[in-house]
Amino acid sequence: MREQELQLAQVNIGRARGAMDEPVMREFVARLVEINALADGSPGFVWRLQTEDGDATAFRPYPDERVLINLSVWADLDALRGYVYRSAHAAVMRRRREWFERFEGVFVALWWVPAGHRPSVAEAVERLAHLEAHGTTPYAFSFAQPFDRLGAPAGRDGAPQDDACPAL
Repeated sequence: MREQELQLAQVNIGRARGAMDEPVMREFVARLVEINALADGSPGFVWRLQTEDGDATAFRPYPDERVLINLSVWADLDALRGYVYRSAHAAVMRRRREWFERFEGVFVALWWVPAGHRPSVAEAVERLAHLEAHGTTPYAFSFAQPFDRLGAPAGRDGAPQDDACPAL
């Protein structure tokens, strides 16, 4: 598959400190519309998992009812990084410990999908499990050790790395 036909899927999970209607989650829930609208309008945004309510808080991919999932597709790694780290989302992310417990194990996975593909929750859970079991590979990787569209290790800026430069 040619590289321009691929887009970047991302999944992240977190264990909420309480149910969505509990006081500890009130501010997080209040910010969902704002943060989702920011994602929707960000350069390179393609798609995100959501119900008719406009968010993904109703999905429960694990037996633990407090584990929430966020699943989206982006044009490329740079677009996703721009939203996550260089937009108003970063300020919300810095406060995540107020709403989410420290998560043991892998909680973010990235992978390339054909343009137009919308990953299922089951697919996302499987990518997380693969990353947990096998470490970073072209099948499922992390922000710290990304792979490019052709399956080669890429630097933090998304550029291919040479063998002398370890992944960050």
